[in-house]
Amino acid sequence: MLTPASEQAERIATLTNYFFVAAAAILLVVTLLTIIFLVKYRAKPGDNTLPPKIFRSRKAELFIVGIPLALVSFFFVLTLRDMRALEPGADTQHPDVIITGHQWWWQADYPGTGVVAANEIHLPVGRKVLMRLRSADVIHDWWVPELGNKMDLIPGRSNHLWLTIRKPGVYEGACSEFCGQQHAWMRIRVVAQTESEYKAWLAAHAAPAIAPAGELAQRGATVFQEKTCGNCHRIAGTEAKGDAGPDLTHLSSRKTLLAGLMDNTAPNLGRWLNHPQQIKPGAYMPDFLLKPSEREALVAYLVQLK
Repeated sequence: MLTPASEQAERIATLTNYFFVAAAAILLVVTLLTIIFLVKYRAKPGDNTLPPKIFRSRKAELFIVGIPLALVSFFFVLTLRDMRALEPGADTQHPDVIITGHQWWWQADYPGTGVVAANEIHLPVGRKVLMRLRSADVIHDWWVPELGNKMDLIPGRSNHLWLTIRKPGVYEGACSEFCGQQHAWMRIRVVAQTESEYKAWLAAHAAPAIAPAGELAQRGATVFQEKTCGNCHRIAGTEAKGDAGPDLTHLSSRKTLLAGLMDNTAPNLGRWLNHPQQIKPGAYMPDFLLKPSEREALVAYLVQLK
């Protein structure tokens, strides 16, 4: 959060730095006063008198009350200013991306494009993006520290965030509201791209899934249908239309699996399909008791979905 990468994060970081300066100044004053009083009013041999008491001193009262009041007022005004700048305006009905929190993964819908992604959120740099945030089950919380604002995702309600990313890169975040057994593995991966790269990504991910190539992958597509995987997962261009689990249309293009739990490799995918509850206990993925040949074919099919 101290290395901001968005316009919104820069405002929050600046306000945070003001807090650090004020806190350091208070610490310094308190430390100096403590030293002065320890030295000036320490007990001396043969001196049994008590230090003088001060009553009804307007200067002392103004000092004790006035400085904290001035600090609180200063930060109150700055906070209101930044809240007005960061909060979405009246056009929140036209988001650029809709983020939905699930136990325990993220879904990203890009209105008007037909693109649905999971866990890796692609966003453009250099322009103001409006995000709509909602939950499919319990309260989640979106937070990518380098990009600024935290925002709750609440069932039955939509919240919004503005985001203007300054530079391309990959920014990591996580759900910041305890949401169940696998809360710790509900990571966020934001991929910020130049406008041209972002449009190319949208165009590629708007395309349906490629047809399986090779006998093994074709058999894997059959296994996918026979095991009713399409009841929970969507693969564009096929009969799989489910929305309870992540969209798999371009699964192999992602860097990680299971919301950041492990790298997206064929062996890891096989491990997940073999014993889901051993890999991510509590996840809604059932164990289909796949035969080794079925698992091998299914992995061959899924790794081709780029």
